[in-house]
Amino acid sequence: MRNYGYMPSYIQNREMIRKEVKIAVDSVVLDGELTLPAGATGIVLFAHGSGSSRHSTRNIFVAEVIQAAGVGTLLFDLLSADEEAVDIYTRHLRFDIGLLGRRLIAAANFVGAQPETKDLNIGFFGASTGGAAAIVAAVTLGDAVKAVVSRGGRPDLAGDQLLSVRSPVLLIVGGRDDVVIKLNQEAFEKLNCEKQLEIVPGATHLFEEPGTLEAVAKLAANWFRTHLRKADAIWK
Repeated sequence: MRNYGYMPSYIQNREMIRKEVKIAVDSVVLDGELTLPAGATGIVLFAHGSGSSRHSTRNIFVAEVIQAAGVGTLLFDLLSADEEAVDIYTRHLRFDIGLLGRRLIAAANFVGAQPETKDLNIGFFGASTGGAAAIVAAVTLGDAVKAVVSRGGRPDLAGDQLLSVRSPVLLIVGGRDDVVIKLNQEAFEKLNCEKQLEIVPGATHLFEEPGTLEAVAKLAANWFRTHLRKADAIWK
């Protein structure tokens, strides 16, 4: 994995709990990795983008910065291995927002039932089509989701459900990602919740330029630290 070299000012040495998990949904089992820093104030579930997985180096980096801010993470595959093998050729499942949203809801229910995480508030981090899945899942789960962040996402694919979001939403887009900027601006106008749109200067769609992914990670970590509050956990 690339070493991005970004160390946020609030980083602390924290003891981490890490474990592999399996989430059953839609007659398949999805693999994931749960990471919890000591005294976690919430947990963020990652919905990766089209053609990606829990092994995405970009999402792993963002997750590590979020963990360093005292918030747990769950990186998991939205598709099973068999589904991924088919989708490589058909590319239909990665754009099935209803299915992806349903998988994210199942993951939220999973962490809400685990002893280590049931008292933690939940946030969603979506990339690409995962941004729309995060919106759809947040609408369904309502008050159980305290914050949503979309990185280079397609929230526009959530359609009219954008009108029903109540969770605070942060949309992050690269400054050189012209088409996606426009789509995010249009989606932003439809949101009736607490919201923020951040455009990272010089960044293209995948935030590969020096310093751009670090900017994403900092923005996301700050958003989740602000909005996830353990004392208010809906699952209690």
